[in-house]
Amino acid sequence: MFRFLFAFILLCFLFTKATSQTLYTDVLVIGGGTGGTAAGIQSARLQVKTIIAEPTSWLGGMLTAAGVSATDGNHLLHSGLWNEFRQQLRKHYKTENLATGWVSNTLFEPHVGDSIFKAICGKEKNYLSVLYGLQLQSVLKKNNKITGAVFLNADKKIITIKSKICIDATEAGDVIAMSATAYDLGMEDAAYSKESFAPGKNNIIQDLTWAAILKDYGKGTDNTISRPDGYDSTRFFKSCTSVFNNDSIASPWNAQKMLNYGKIKNNKYMLNWPASGNDYYLNVIEDKPAVRMIKYAAAKNHTLQFIYYIQKELGYKNLGLADDEFPTTDKLAMIPYNRESRRMKGLVRINNNYLVNPFEKDQSLYRTGISVGDYPVDHHHHKNEQAPKIKFTHVSSYTIPLGCLIPEKTNGLIAAEKNISVSNIVNGTTRLQPVVLLTGQAAGALAAVCVQKNVEPRNAATRDVQQILLQATCYLMPYVDVRPGDTYWEVIQKAGATGILQGTGISEGWANKTYFYPDSTVAYYRFVDAINEFYPCLPVTDTFIGRPVQVKEAWEMLATLVHAIRVRKNIPHKWPSIIANEQVAVWKASIPEPYPGDDAPVKRKHIAMLMSQLAIDPFIEDVDHNGKLKLRFTPVKF
Repeated sequence: MFRFLFAFILLCFLFTKATSQTLYTDVLVIGGGTGGTAAGIQSARLQVKTIIAEPTSWLGGMLTAAGVSATDGNHLLHSGLWNEFRQQLRKHYKTENLATGWVSNTLFEPHVGDSIFKAICGKEKNYLSVLYGLQLQSVLKKNNKITGAVFLNADKKIITIKSKICIDATEAGDVIAMSATAYDLGMEDAAYSKESFAPGKNNIIQDLTWAAILKDYGKGTDNTISRPDGYDSTRFFKSCTSVFNNDSIASPWNAQKMLNYGKIKNNKYMLNWPASGNDYYLNVIEDKPAVRMIKYAAAKNHTLQFIYYIQKELGYKNLGLADDEFPTTDKLAMIPYNRESRRMKGLVRINNNYLVNPFEKDQSLYRTGISVGDYPVDHHHHKNEQAPKIKFTHVSSYTIPLGCLIPEKTNGLIAAEKNISVSNIVNGTTRLQPVVLLTGQAAGALAAVCVQKNVEPRNAATRDVQQILLQATCYLMPYVDVRPGDTYWEVIQKAGATGILQGTGISEGWANKTYFYPDSTVAYYRFVDAINEFYPCLPVTDTFIGRPVQVKEAWEMLATLVHAIRVRKNIPHKWPSIIANEQVAVWKASIPEPYPGDDAPVKRKHIAMLMSQLAIDPFIEDVDHNGKLKLRFTPVKF
């Protein structure tokens, strides 16, 4: 009996060993979607061993596998991997113009996007491994620190991956939930979100969309699909005017304009139409993945009904599901476009008030910026009659603070998707593809810093992460009037992140902007106030001086700032009067314009350059997650 029992135990052990595998890495990115792919690339580029664990066979998530290949926003923000991705699209299509449809300036075929992401990842193969077909089963956690995760592959083999840092880049924030990290889901009330127009607490999320790509197979062809179960043409009457021309019933665009909304290369159309189209309300965030897939069938069927309506009622029989896009049996997108997920409770949580006025003196979160966006707050609630009406405010472009990526309490975890710490309302803009791509890139930079310096995400220096992002040509501040490649771009980004020089935000509909105005001047009193807000070191005069600050004045003020910081840090230093005598030499060495004279008004871009050339650039001084200077100081007495 004992021999039999021993043999049975040994057989079980050998079987388990044969059907399981344990891998080790520094950074584990769970989810190869938009944010996860960017995170993995950036982490690997910093020579940190990284694994991306992706459940599908594609990279890019909502940009590719979900079929939403018409991007929203950031057209004028040529930042980081977002700009690199667009450059690769231009190279592939041999054109600078990617605006094939009217909804966006950047449209492409989903399979092309996937191939670009895979090619970029392939160049980082020394430090980056991408594992496809891995379904997340559980998260490993010890003493409040995530140490890895367990997956099941296509062969039903258990894959355990242990890591130093884990990045949640799942579509629904599943790692956050599995690790018992605090999160929000659904709408919020005003007392909680601090937004006066927040509708009240409920579990309502945005509509999702199961996208499709239609292809024109040529005049005379009939690609009409079988009539979907439960087909009801009245659901789509308001999608365009081609059937009913009564404006009280239909939308003010005809069928062709509706299709041209998402027109992409090679005679294809992306179908992600919000107005009485294939948006669908379904909240399966808290369901298990297997249950989600069962419920998703209703969203798929709704999209098939819309396609049938376009073919049967609108007469576009020549349009059929593209046979050269998704590797799915039904030719629909591989995953749904989820506009909303769990939202982690982070060290910092931004709301709409921050988007409206990020430079208010009682908050300095912009100083910790790691990614940028310019799209308005855009929520989809057309398909849920229970959803409250929300009147959104006008916002300018914005920067996402680093603390939004870091949990309040859980260690070893970073967020990198639609799961970052924002209010329900703000999710309406931070969810968009370019923003998530750049946020993911920042998450990868943060993870690499944590590994290299052996610190938890909450203890990583903000300026270390920001400096890495600047080297990767990522915007910290969303200034549209100074682009990468400009002599002053990096120093202006740094100056903006100190707050000593601030931009001006303007709400412009679907493309909000913030301008730095590099060639303008700064009023004397405003410059004194800005420096003292950063670090109190200048005497405040009761005399109002509204004229522009002069070159020598600006240099002397900055020299005093640097001197004060160095005194507080007990670092050998020059007296401000000595530093002040060096402004001409520094100008000639760093600014490609003639020295204008001591009394000439100084331009903002020149101030930014002079700041960067001082013995201690104010940008180097680290800030906490609320944007406050970490250096402990007492105000200087005069």
